[in-house]
Amino acid sequence: MVSIKEIQKEIWCNKINKGFNTTDVNKEFCLLYGEVAEAYDAYRKKKEDLNEELADIAIYLMGLSEMLGFDLESEILKKVEKNNKRVYKNIDGINIRVGD
Repeated sequence: MVSIKEIQKEIWCNKINKGFNTTDVNKEFCLLYGEVAEAYDAYRKKKEDLNEELADIAIYLMGLSEMLGFDLESEILKKVEKNNKRVYKNIDGINIRVGD
């Protein structure tokens, strides 16, 4: 099985090889935002390519992570562990975090 870390590196190499943005972080955030909007639009309109739009979000996120020097796989694992330790209480039908 291929790791997220390996996919992140492959996405970065593709960006370099194809001449895509590798330096403008602000632009990359804007492009990521655009992909999220496209995915939401596909969901809202029940389009068949929602899966591809979600994949685009992941690809842009991994490229941005590489651009910023983050190992996204490691960060996801740390965040999942942190979230698992959080304690929530349901108050009036809404989960409210009450502890870490």
